[in-house]
Amino acid sequence: MRSIDLIGRTRESSRGGLRSVRPWRILSHMAKYAGELDDVFAALADPTRRRVVSALGAADASVSALAAGASMTLPSFLKHVRALERSGIIRTTKVGRVRMCSLRRDRLTAAGDWLDEQQRIWGERTDRLEALVTRMEKEPS
Repeated sequence: MRSIDLIGRTRESSRGGLRSVRPWRILSHMAKYAGELDDVFAALADPTRRRVVSALGAADASVSALAAGASMTLPSFLKHVRALERSGIIRTTKVGRVRMCSLRRDRLTAAGDWLDEQQRIWGERTDRLEALVTRMEKEPS
């Protein structure tokens, strides 16, 4: 009987003993983006933060100008700004008494690249499925 252990190796049991048969190759397309993407997608999970990112896509803005469009108190809104800043999506700078926010497009580009890669992978899979279905429909029963 064959089984797969936790590190991806195939093992075969024979009378109670396990022996390694061959290692499996585990490919992770997410590995090269792991921590960076986790932070970006976690920050973008909130609709308030997505609205901030959309607003900053047009132009830099002050925290107070961004908060004016939100239906919450300024301290609550600042928590969202800090979350976006921690994730690296925005950068804030203090100019006198005003805190300005600007979008870091490189962080969003990394997320966009990952999504493009996933779209390509799933596009190839659906193309193969379509080819298989077409081939099966043409074969006589």
